[in-house]
Amino acid sequence: MGKPGNTGFRRVIRATRYSAQGLAHAWKHEAAFRQELVASALLLPVAYWLGQTPVDRLLLIGSCGLVLIVELLNSAVEAVVDRISGEAHELSGRAKDLGSAAVFLSLLLSGAVWGIIAWQRFMP
Repeated sequence: MGKPGNTGFRRVIRATRYSAQGLAHAWKHEAAFRQELVASALLLPVAYWLGQTPVDRLLLIGSCGLVLIVELLNSAVEAVVDRISGEAHELSGRAKDLGSAAVFLSLLLSGAVWGIIAWQRFMP
């Protein structure tokens, strides 16, 4: 059951504010997110130039967006693990490693998308 008074347009406004706060926290506290966001911003015009069709452009831009999404989720997992306990624990390490692996796989996928579309553009 939802929170009382948190419905309709008010809920949308609050959710938007929380999302903006999350992005601000990621920018302030997560170097990897900053690096990936700057890289994505620099790649945006390249995606428009490299992609020959709207689908190509969507794949190029979407793969960068996916990296950012996975990085945010990884940062959330790390924050929760660090909040729960500062001591070393096998499950804490596993959770952080799994989040890192997810970011790595998203980067590989993005690289594959960019590589395949570049290959199609330059090696007909």
